[in-house]
Amino acid sequence: MTLYVRDYRASDRDELIRLWQACDLVRPWNDPAADIARAVTAKDATLLVGREAGELIASVMIGYDGHRGWACYLAVAPGQRSRGHGREIMEEAGLWLVARGAPKLELRVRHGHCAAEAFYAQLGFEREAVNVYGKWLLDPHEAGATPDL
Repeated sequence: MTLYVRDYRASDRDELIRLWQACDLVRPWNDPAADIARAVTAKDATLLVGREAGELIASVMIGYDGHRGWACYLAVAPGQRSRGHGREIMEEAGLWLVARGAPKLELRVRHGHCAAEAFYAQLGFEREAVNVYGKWLLDPHEAGATPDL
């Protein structure tokens, strides 16, 4: 069966949060509901979900900063991996970005997440010689601040 990819709907919220939890994407300092709300209300961001047989099994959050596209919260349900769903939803993310003029797609992978690194390499992503720096603008325990979007 083919993955049906579409824009996030409010009715997807609880199921999506459960997917992110099952995929170990949520951290104590992340408020997934706040992350969803920011993505769907931002002018240059969106959240795509993938369904198969009525079940939400994949997601990706994407945004365009005017210089490059970004992806995060790529998730495929653990029991649905290695079936091409991750590749398919990332292709949809790329199409969304190209339609907005983004010349490049970048993402971050947490240190030690070898499976994710291998997956992205298969999709043609290359490790770049850059360091990522972060600075908290809000207390991470207040206002749904997310350090690793």
